[in-house]
Amino acid sequence: MEPVIALGLMSGTSLDGIDGALIRTDGESIEAFGPWVTLAYEPEMRERLRQAIQLAARLGAAARTSPVILDLARDLTDLHGLVVETLLAEAELEHGEVGVIGFHGQTLLHRPEQRLTLQIGDGSRLARSLDIDVVNDFRSADVAAGGQGAPLAPLYHQALAQRLEGAQGSLAVLNIGGIANVTWLDIQGGGILAFDTGPGNCLIDDWCAQKTGAPIDRDGALAAHGQVNAAALAALMRAPQIHLAPPKSLDRQAFNPAPVARLSPEDGAATLTAFTSGAVGVAVGLLPARPKRWIICGGGRHNPVLMGMLRRELGVQVQTAEDAGWRGDALEAEAFAFLAVRSLRGLPLSLASTTGAPAPMTGGVLARKL
Repeated sequence: MEPVIALGLMSGTSLDGIDGALIRTDGESIEAFGPWVTLAYEPEMRERLRQAIQLAARLGAAARTSPVILDLARDLTDLHGLVVETLLAEAELEHGEVGVIGFHGQTLLHRPEQRLTLQIGDGSRLARSLDIDVVNDFRSADVAAGGQGAPLAPLYHQALAQRLEGAQGSLAVLNIGGIANVTWLDIQGGGILAFDTGPGNCLIDDWCAQKTGAPIDRDGALAAHGQVNAAALAALMRAPQIHLAPPKSLDRQAFNPAPVARLSPEDGAATLTAFTSGAVGVAVGLLPARPKRWIICGGGRHNPVLMGMLRRELGVQVQTAEDAGWRGDALEAEAFAFLAVRSLRGLPLSLASTTGAPAPMTGGVLARKL
């Protein structure tokens, strides 16, 4: 297959907004990178999403047919369409020049142990409105086969790593969104392992929203004025999920922040930030070999307090995606553009070593334009 222009859309568990990015790819390598954009959620939409996550946790599989969630899925889809239109205008591209859109949707519920995962978004509605083919529902096939359904970016991380100059030995790519996940790569041998490490920004964001009204701890300012509470951190670190051997994927509802409940806003933020870092430290012991280099992507890389903790925790080279020449804010959207092309080609989106699926799994549902 010749490389095509693919557009990826990603709205992560951090609930901060929608990223859109353009790349040219054949689903195996990346030929070129195009523009990318971000649309931040308005507070009203962010609150609707938070409420929908809580509703889905109560309803389980029945959430798929909830009128509240169906209405939200429609409005969310239309917001994604606005991102596409904005991006195409910036790139000066006609709709017909885009080969496919990779539309992740918004995760409301992820319980792979029950073979249940729910990402809302109407691929058919998006394809019809834009007159572009859309691939969505990337996780369901993997989960139905017994895989974790996440993380799905590792094959894209591997393709990016092939472009790094002078990379040797083992490399780790750490994505810190709402949940954090790591991709371990053996550069020369081609080995790959991936899994969720624990909370990324989700507990920190929820804490800030509760204590200050701000959606995030911008620049780590709240944590920077606090002290890590050793007893609370020790209690958080006993969470069994972070110690489980891979494969594993985690839901933002999996962690109980009760140990920090009585702390000051500043100390709570510092302690939750240390929990994210400490969970990554535990993950090192689950890898086949200690990485010589870590590349940090996702919103967490913008938090200097978290980055400082990670550098102390890991004790090796830790750099941001930008330091490596990657586009950190666009990377997940790029990944779903890449995976959409792989889906069209029938190539695997996940492996036993990335999601625990019983065999290399393709996936995604194709919604044709009219």
